[in-house]
Amino acid sequence: MFGKKFELNDVTLSLIEEFGKHMPGGFFIYKAEGDGEILYANRAVFDIMGCSDPEEFKILTGNTFKGMVHPEDYEDIYSSIKDQIGEQDDSVDYVEYRIIRRDGSVRWVDDYGQYTETDAYGGIFYVFISDITEKHEQMQSDMAVRQAVIEALSEVYHTMWLINDVETETFSLYRGDTTFATVHAAPIKDALNHLKYSQAKEFYIKTTVAPCDQERLSKELTLTNIAEKLKNKSQYNVNYLRVMNDGSERYFRIEFARVNMPGGKMGIVCGFKDIDEDMRAELKVQQMLEERIRLQEDLIRQQQAAEQQAKMITAMASDYRCVYYVTLDDDEGVCYRTDHTFEDFLELGERFSFSEAFTHYSEFVAEPYREGFLEFIKPENIRAALAKELMITYRYLRVKDGVEKYEMLRMAGVRRPEDRDDHVVHAVGVGFTDIDQEMRESMARNMTLSEALKVAEAANRAKTAFLSNMSHEIRTPMNAIIGLDSIALNNPDLSEETRTQLEKIGDSAQHLLGIINDILDMSRIESGRMTIHNEEFSFAKVLEQVNTMIQGQCRDKGLEYECHINGHVSDYYIGDDMKIRQIMLNILGNAVKFTPEGGKVTFLVEEAARYDDKVTLKFTFKDTGIGMSPEYLPKLFDAFSQEDFSTTSKYGSTGLGMPITKNMVELMNGSIEVESEKGVGTTFTVVITLTESDRKAEEGEKKILHPHEMSVLVIDDDPIACEHAKLVLGQAGISCDSALTGAEGIEMVKLRHARVEPYNLILVDWKMPGMDGIETTRKIREIVGHESAIITLTSYSWDGIVDEAKEAGVDAFVPKPLFAATVMDEFREAFRKKGEMSHHDMVELKGRRILLAEDVDINAEIIMMILSMKEIEVDRAENGKIAVDKFASHESGYYDAILMDMRMPVMDGLEATRAIREMERDDAQSIPIIALTANAFDEDVQRSMQAGLNAHLSKPVEPDNLFETLENLIK
Repeated sequence: MFGKKFELNDVTLSLIEEFGKHMPGGFFIYKAEGDGEILYANRAVFDIMGCSDPEEFKILTGNTFKGMVHPEDYEDIYSSIKDQIGEQDDSVDYVEYRIIRRDGSVRWVDDYGQYTETDAYGGIFYVFISDITEKHEQMQSDMAVRQAVIEALSEVYHTMWLINDVETETFSLYRGDTTFATVHAAPIKDALNHLKYSQAKEFYIKTTVAPCDQERLSKELTLTNIAEKLKNKSQYNVNYLRVMNDGSERYFRIEFARVNMPGGKMGIVCGFKDIDEDMRAELKVQQMLEERIRLQEDLIRQQQAAEQQAKMITAMASDYRCVYYVTLDDDEGVCYRTDHTFEDFLELGERFSFSEAFTHYSEFVAEPYREGFLEFIKPENIRAALAKELMITYRYLRVKDGVEKYEMLRMAGVRRPEDRDDHVVHAVGVGFTDIDQEMRESMARNMTLSEALKVAEAANRAKTAFLSNMSHEIRTPMNAIIGLDSIALNNPDLSEETRTQLEKIGDSAQHLLGIINDILDMSRIESGRMTIHNEEFSFAKVLEQVNTMIQGQCRDKGLEYECHINGHVSDYYIGDDMKIRQIMLNILGNAVKFTPEGGKVTFLVEEAARYDDKVTLKFTFKDTGIGMSPEYLPKLFDAFSQEDFSTTSKYGSTGLGMPITKNMVELMNGSIEVESEKGVGTTFTVVITLTESDRKAEEGEKKILHPHEMSVLVIDDDPIACEHAKLVLGQAGISCDSALTGAEGIEMVKLRHARVEPYNLILVDWKMPGMDGIETTRKIREIVGHESAIITLTSYSWDGIVDEAKEAGVDAFVPKPLFAATVMDEFREAFRKKGEMSHHDMVELKGRRILLAEDVDINAEIIMMILSMKEIEVDRAENGKIAVDKFASHESGYYDAILMDMRMPVMDGLEATRAIREMERDDAQSIPIIALTANAFDEDVQRSMQAGLNAHLSKPVEPDNLFETLENLIK
């Protein structure tokens, strides 16, 4: 904001003082020399320091910057100040430090300071300051929780790393292997210090991993691969063979888990675990199974099946608590290994009934697992499972004498089904094995990771709430700034210099609103709430709008602009035209912004491919601007990324446009690529996938209603009929909402009407339970008047209801099944008739009397100025309670409408509205009450409607919308 071109003197200081009054945060200016004499501080700075006026502030701080800073923090801050003075550039210095308020309390603040030289005051600092105590304490708390979780996990693992930031590859060694020395005779813990993840990984692989696994691990352990694996699951494991210090080899497993780090960064926990015993046991079982198969083949050839089967199972028995051989055909089993800890155990070699013995054993299986156990041992289920798998398993909890242990029951076919003529398993080997320790360790890990996930989800919810609140808090003062600026610009007596300054203020305010919208877009992207709408749209119209805007920008900046279409491009497509327009404007806007005067911007459009009903469009954006370095290109699509942060003040970039653009492109099943060279220029290539449309542009079509511009509501109690209507209308490019009851439809109409975004067309089924189509139409007309067309849908003849329906407000009738062409024809006719009536529905606003409830003086002044343009009389109330009293003190009909702010002291807008609606007087229910608020979410509108408000206008309020709403609502 303040650079070398801004000279601070007596004149500009007075301007800064006036501007500082409207700032939502603290701002002050101080001299760089000595203790930092303070030249100016706004009201917010006094509040942060706990002072009620400038005199208390001077007494507390000595009117110096040094007096503001906590003594223990000043040396570090002073060092940062000297560094910035020495750099002699326009960069902004960011620091955090403590202050001691007037009441003695200690608070944390953040400080954005910029140094510059002035003729009047020498070296000075401009500083923006805000209280971040709660944020700082929350961050410290989050770090403590994360540290505790990691410390708990580190006890489970032999070695443990934490990758703090996937993007920068930074990591911490939380638990190192100090007992194992590498081939270079340096302990792993020391050797990995001060390395990035990729360096540490390669060092670890070369010095500890067996040669047979080194190439595989080098590919599998890249951060890109690990992050991709952790996108859809909470844990990812990699096994490998490790060379120990004595030259022996042991099996290890690396277990990766995703964690959320501060600032929304992705982190990864890496735990190294010795699994040699389990792995070798598993390999041994596998080898035994392979041996069993080989023996089975020998048994077939040598016709000694029974003897060889006994030898095979005996050989395997050492790995199992119990081992049995079972023939499924005659339900007979033989015991080859027994468990003497059970009272009714089977003796070695004893024959038994398989179903009877295993059903008896199920009594020791815990209740939640018992039914599954009994299903698992049914012969038909065993045969079906072994027809697909070589081995089948069932894990369960065994309870004996009050002691609980996890076990696993395994079965394998004596001969594979495909090796038999009948392809059926007749005999199986059965084994019970103890898995208690493994299961409990796994459950403990899952519990820890689950708790970490809950902490991360809570943090994400808090961030979403914060962004929502920030949107409201920033939009409220922006309403005053934009409103006053617009009113001032309408003054014909303005000097050119003042007009130029006011236009710059307006541009800056609109830029700030754009930043707020970008931040909210990023919030929607991160929470997965950004979606794509597929509607038919005119591509030519989108291109025309974009070219009009960019040509104007290029003309003002002295740039050459060209837009070409290569080959055939259709007039219409089906897709999200709003997001396509935003993609084009984001990239072309950057091209204009970063291209100096005399440069050139080129935009090429072409169809890349067609397949089935899909069309791939390719956009190529090329400029001769400042370009980017190859090192920065991989970070271009990172949120808040800047190659050179000095460009933020020079070009006004937030670093959010490209991440938002990339997300939109990917939502359209597309891709975005960039090539750039410093000082030469940049080329973006965007490919998106759309659905083709059969519609062609027609002569004079601009005068015809476009289906994709229509807003339609279908009210029908039959869900299938609603889906059919959506399908038929969707094929014509008409998007629509649906409601299954008349009451639900009326609430949806109320919501849209309150937002001054009414439905163009409402289709209402005649025959519905509860409230039929005629009654539903009558109630809708009471809400919307004649602003929407209403068509009745019916499978019956409507001759008998025509008069009643017309009286209720029905414009036309359409038979079922529904066809889009029929709906459009009837809608055009209804629209034509309404156009003839619309002039008579509007009321004259001149001389009307409005009650305005607004607690902020500047906002009230703006609204009153706007209303005065139509010669409307305004009576202001400073809060909701005063508004209720003023309404009650005047006779019925004195006020024509009420404009109600939602956030006010004493009594807010919702309470005031309810109080007025509950009064026993003629106009309490009928007077229009319109909400004026920065809360623009659907739930806010819903609360307004429930309280009795008629409409909901978001701040900053557009005069045309305000006048149109008053004209429609005042009777």
